[in-house]
Amino acid sequence: MDNPRTIETASSQVMSQSDVRKSSLLADIKSLIKVGIINSNLITAFAGFWLALHFTGASFFDKLGTFLLTMAGTALVIAGGCVINNWYDRDIDPIMTRTRQRPTVTGTIPMPVIKYSGIALSIIGFVLLLFTTLEAALFGAFGWFVYVVLYTMWSKRKYTINTVIGSFSGAVPPLIGWAAVEPGLRTEAFILFLIMFIWQTPHFLSLAMKKKDEYKEAGIPMLPVVHGFKMTKRQIVVYVACLLPLPVYLASLGSIFLIVSLLISLGWLILGLAGFIMKNDEKWATWMFVYSLNYMTIIFLMMVLVTLPFPF
Repeated sequence: MDNPRTIETASSQVMSQSDVRKSSLLADIKSLIKVGIINSNLITAFAGFWLALHFTGASFFDKLGTFLLTMAGTALVIAGGCVINNWYDRDIDPIMTRTRQRPTVTGTIPMPVIKYSGIALSIIGFVLLLFTTLEAALFGAFGWFVYVVLYTMWSKRKYTINTVIGSFSGAVPPLIGWAAVEPGLRTEAFILFLIMFIWQTPHFLSLAMKKKDEYKEAGIPMLPVVHGFKMTKRQIVVYVACLLPLPVYLASLGSIFLIVSLLISLGWLILGLAGFIMKNDEKWATWMFVYSLNYMTIIFLMMVLVTLPFPF
């Protein structure tokens, strides 16, 4: 007769292995769709949607269905683009430390599955956005095209301006959110676009400084690789300086938003200028990268908080 303890142990091991496989698959999927990128873009898409409600006087609950379609459609379009990006970059991902564990490198998910999953996610996302407004779907298609074709397949491996080209894609989510409510848009919507467009270059160039050696080994012509840290720092400061006046164009959101946004913009500029006297470039790049994440989070969170339907 089998020992009950032996049976129980064997059963536990099988369940444990099953849990590990499920956990590994989930991690692979998160890596493919780039959950961090989706989350950050959904924050800006939500801000665009919310401000459109604010300026048009529409009710959030009346637009709840549109909201769910907008968020789901935007997330799927971004996920689809990211999956195709991973599939296309499968030859250089093994070289870079931060991408070596992707399933395109480890082989845990077959390449055809990855490619067609990216296409399927993209199409479903477009369809969902079409159920909101045509304009929202077109903005989604534009962002996808820029990221997949103009950035991933064309400029990323050829030109130092690949970061700027990719920034057009990352700046689109606020327009998708806004267009789902108000297809005609207005000046404030384009200010959101400009904030995101300008923000991305110092954000990603800071990361590129931190990962310079990996980009160089992979043959990706990021600005720090081709022109060095001195030129990169100048470019970063120029872009951060361009952000400084933009909150003024959103003065209708109130004095609290204006003061906070101007202060954090000024703080980022001061930190950027400090890079010209700091000796540790990588430490400065880390500070700039972290500040950029907090900047984006704070400024878009403030947009929502100051327009909540009760005194702030």
